[in-house]
Amino acid sequence: MNTGLQGDQAGEARRSVSKRELFLGFLKIGLLGFGGIAPWARHVIIEERRWLTEKEFAAILGIGQILPGPNTMNASVMIGDRFQGIGGVLACLLGQMAMPLVIVTSLAVVYQRFATVPEVKAALIGAAAGASGLVLGTALKMAQKIKPSPLALAVGFLAFAAIGILQWPLVPVVCVVVPLGVIAAALERRG
Repeated sequence: MNTGLQGDQAGEARRSVSKRELFLGFLKIGLLGFGGIAPWARHVIIEERRWLTEKEFAAILGIGQILPGPNTMNASVMIGDRFQGIGGVLACLLGQMAMPLVIVTSLAVVYQRFATVPEVKAALIGAAAGASGLVLGTALKMAQKIKPSPLALAVGFLAFAAIGILQWPLVPVVCVVVPLGVIAAALERRG
């Protein structure tokens, strides 16, 4: 499963990343990113470990978003495959899922006991707002570095308006917006 994103745009040689490094990196992502993993994935993969460039990460995350399943899980599969093949895929997936599985199981036991407490309900609403802010902050940070064109921003706003404001179903919107995005990118390359 080669994503076609093998080289750094600056031509810099990419170091090898071991299975152990992949496991520990994605273990950290899974632990820190509980409830909102994309911001932490970006931080660990790009800023801390320097495994990918901003553009490479955005491309992999973008592919992960149009594939079935969680986008960061799809991205971890592509990153693991890129550096260590099937062993890397397994290391990334296991690392990313281990701590959330332990935490969710523990929280389920606690939640079962305290679900009716009003303060618990309020805390969950606050956590959801915080997670939304992290996702929005990551999108803005990535947009600053990638500097999307006005046409790309228009396609992104169209998707946001259709799903976020008009609350249209996700699948039909994606089926329309993805081809529009591909056409927009092709037009920008010609121009």
